[in-house]
Amino acid sequence: MGIIAFAILTGSKDESVEFSIAIHGGAGTITRKNMTPEKENAYRSKLKETLNVGYSILNKGGTSLDAVEATIRIMENSELFNAGKGAVFTNAGTNELDASIMDGRNLKAGAVARVKTVKNPISAARKVMEETWHVMLSGDGADKFAKEQGLDIVDPNYFYTQRRWDSLKKIQVEKHGTVGCVALDKHGNLAAGTSTGGLTNKRWGRVGDSPIIGAGTYANNQTCAVSGTGQGEYFIRGNVAYDVSAIMEYKGKSVGEAAQNVIRKLSDKGGNGGIITMDSKGNISMPFNTAGMYRGFRKAGQAPEIFIYKN
Repeated sequence: MGIIAFAILTGSKDESVEFSIAIHGGAGTITRKNMTPEKENAYRSKLKETLNVGYSILNKGGTSLDAVEATIRIMENSELFNAGKGAVFTNAGTNELDASIMDGRNLKAGAVARVKTVKNPISAARKVMEETWHVMLSGDGADKFAKEQGLDIVDPNYFYTQRRWDSLKKIQVEKHGTVGCVALDKHGNLAAGTSTGGLTNKRWGRVGDSPIIGAGTYANNQTCAVSGTGQGEYFIRGNVAYDVSAIMEYKGKSVGEAAQNVIRKLSDKGGNGGIITMDSKGNISMPFNTAGMYRGFRKAGQAPEIFIYKN
């Protein structure tokens, strides 16, 4: 499985911060030898832009939910990531998008799966959470709901990009690209969100972990906020996002210790991927067991920090 790469970004002891935000743009076979300077600069620039949007919201006293939604929308609107505009193609040559969001304040959550016309699935997920008593809507019903809620609806051709189409034609499974965000606001509330286009060449209505609360997304003010990226089937089987919270709650571990534990278990089961996690004090951990993971964070009064590779 390779060496697990840990990015514990809080020093040797916990520090209480005013607010904080962290993002990921997918984990996988991301190496320097496969990255041109132009491509690396494009990713770093977009990750920095994304972080700054969320940071600005939090700095002005906005909620963690607002920051998570706005941040993920930026990445959904970029062709760089496997979410929204850059979503990969299914076996049938279509795009089916998934997203979820969770409020750590009250454990409310919303998700959409297999939407085909929603420009920003993360916004549809939030509408499910706030405007219905459901948690997840899927397929045509989710598209219809989003339209009724006044969200941006696009022609399916909007999601076409040559790079993703070429990946389908070569039957190459994308190894990275899912996007996610966790945030702590000035009110002490945590939130998490995740958005994806799933796997290239996926079939039969396959749905991964990203829209499943507890698997790809979880937030609880009493413990942490988590967003995952990787092999969705393993994240679902391991209940990865919730597992971080459970280890903190029932074993009394720090967010860094819990996150490391979960990625070790993922590796032991044969799964690949990574998670971004944040506790109620703004401490951040970003462990992964792949060659790289697009990731970054920004804390109150500090500059954004962006990372791509294992080392």
